[in-house]
Order: sequence, then structure tokens, then C-alpha cells
Amino acid sequence: MNRLLTVVSSSFVLVAGCGAPSSDSGSSAIRGVTDTEIVIGSQNDLSGPVGLLGLDAVNGARLRFEEANASGGVHGRQIRFIVEDAQYQVPRAIQATNKLVNRDNIFAMILNMGTPMNNATMQTLFDAGVPNLFPISGARQMVEPFRPMMFTARGIYYDEARAGVRYFVDELGKQNVCVMYQDTDYGQEVYEAAHDQLEAMGMALTAETSHQPTDTEFTAAVLRLRNANCDAIVLGTINRDTILIFETARKMGWGDVIFGGTNASYNRSIAAVESGAAEGYYAFVHIAVPYADDDMTPEVARWFQSYTDRFGTEPGYPSVEGYRNAGLLVDALDIAGPDLTADAVLAALESMTDYRDIFGYRLTFGPDDHKAVDESVLMTVSNGRWVKLEESVSY
Repeated sequence: MNRLLTVVSSSFVLVAGCGAPSSDSGSSAIRGVTDTEIVIGSQNDLSGPVGLLGLDAVNGARLRFEEANASGGVHGRQIRFIVEDAQYQVPRAIQATNKLVNRDNIFAMILNMGTPMNNATMQTLFDAGVPNLFPISGARQMVEPFRPMMFTARGIYYDEARAGVRYFVDELGKQNVCVMYQDTDYGQEVYEAAHDQLEAMGMALTAETSHQPTDTEFTAAVLRLRNANCDAIVLGTINRDTILIFETARKMGWGDVIFGGTNASYNRSIAAVESGAAEGYYAFVHIAVPYADDDMTPEVARWFQSYTDRFGTEPGYPSVEGYRNAGLLVDALDIAGPDLTADAVLAALESMTDYRDIFGYRLTFGPDDHKAVDESVLMTVSNGRWVKLEESVSY
């Protein structure tokens, strides 16, 4: 089967699971729940600037929901998964969310894509009584302030950047820590994390540079940090700018510096850049990229093969995230029982104080803690691929 999912109609509605959309509420007064189904929604990016990330995450979730449905559903109800392609655009995300809430009558939102999209739509969800579960964003706004109907299950950029700074100083002996970051809310969060962690350690930033997300020339910025004698650089970058910075440093022959980033600057394309400029790059992330020749448990190996067969491509780390988070929801629906309500699902998630997924990651929720991830996985690029160095790094 082709990797790309079928996109239907001009509103980019993607339907997965059992049956077509229906306005029939059955005998239940709970939104998105009938005697036979539970309707779950997602506004995501399937064809925009982060479409590969969004598609992998959606495919991972789709696979887990299909497994649940094949096993008889949850308390006899099938899961119907409706995904709207908002193309990483705030207006489209608002439109998609309004449709999912008001027309599709979803029970819960999962894998809501993007920081600005979440910020623009979460209140609409809460006002309708729809939980916003496991958004694809590492911004602090996803966990601060505490929101009863919001749960996260990925690393927070601020936490990952602080963990990186501490590791560079304590474990690698670096003394001149610098930052290169996008002049955006995301980049500012990484900058603040580096500043705050160094201050807590009685140190100060040696130098910093900022740039626009569309910038493509980094010679002056890299030269400035080289002249400042930076020995470690924390990156508040994403994909293209990350690669361009590495290429610039390589062309200058600057080899006595290390770079570290967050889950926003972590994917296979960065590791596999043809010039090898990413070699030695560190990323402090929440999930390791899977490779076919990894040493896997039988359960993970079956998942890997099942995903590859289903979608015609090997899974990436967003596939792990989507599958795991859909599994969290399936388990919460099961714990909530046949008399399903949003409050029952939220209470079920809060009861998961030591959740272990099939990939070996531990997640911890509680009544006052809806942020499941408190540690980073340390990855580095070696021979064009990601290699795990440590399982749990924190600040």
C-alpha cells in the first residue's frame, strides 16, 4: 500500500476506521459516542511544510486504532478516526477544528499539530468539552498553565535544551556555551533555556545569534560564534537551517565545536545529509528514531513490520509517537469503562502513574501532572544515522 493516505474533498478530510461520518448520536448523550463507535479527531499537517512528520504520526495512530477495532473495539465500540489536513496553517487549523467539533462531533482531539495551531484552537476544544490529547508540539504553552483537559506525551523544548546544556558542561566539560536560534517563539524558548540553565550553574552564555526561519546564509553568524571561541552550540533551529549551519561550519573547517538540538531539529534527513556535515550532532529528544536493523524486542519487531507492510515505508520517530499515543488513548478508553465520558477518560489518564509502552519508554501522569515526559533520550549522529547514547538525561 502506498505511504500517502487518501485525502478526500476540498476541506482535506481524512477518514479512517469504521464507516463514514454520521451525525447519528445513537442512544448516548455524550458527544462523539454512540453504542457502536467513538469518534476521535486530529487537525494535522499531511501536505504542508512538516507534512512528513504529521503523516508519520497519523499513520502510527491509524495503525493502533485499526488494531483496536480488529480486536472488537473498546467495550464493543469501534474507533472512527477523522483527520483534517490543515497544512500547518493557523486559519486552516481553526477551520478544521471547528468542523471536527461542530460537524463531526468528536469525542477527543489527538496529535493536534503545531504550537501556533494549538494556541489558536485549544480553547474551542475546551469550551466544547473536548480533551486535547498529546499535541505535536514541544512548547511550554502545552503544559503551562495546567489545563485539566490537556495532556502531553512528548518532550518540551525548554526542558530538552536545559538538559543539553547541563550535559555539555557536566559530562563533556564544555565551558563556552553559545546559542543559535530562530527569531520565533520556539527559538526564544531554546535561548531562554540555555540562559536559565547556565545561570543555575553559575555560568553565562558566551555568545548568541538569531535568524529568521527563511534565512539561508549563515557565514557571518557562524564566524561570529567561532571568533567567540564557542565550544558548544545549542540550536533553536528546525530542519533546513540546521543543515545549512552544519554545512557552513564544515566549509569553514570548524571541527572543534559540538552542536546540540531538541526534537524540533531531529529527523532522519538531518542525520543522513550527504556531505556528512551532521556527524557528531547531539539531539535531546523524547523518542529514538527506529531503524530496521535495530535490536528489537519481538513485539516491537512485529510493530515495525506491520507498519512497513501497511504504509509501504519504514516508520520514523513520529510513527512511534503516533502509535504510542493512540495506544494511551485506547487504554484510557478501556479503563474508563462502557459508560464513557470525557471526565472518565481524563481520570483514567491521570491514573497512569507508571505507564510503559512497547518501545520501553516510561510515561507518568497524575491528577496535577499532565506532562508525561520528564527526561530526554540522548541521540547523536554517527555514520549518517542516529545512535542512542543515553536513555534518560534531565536537568
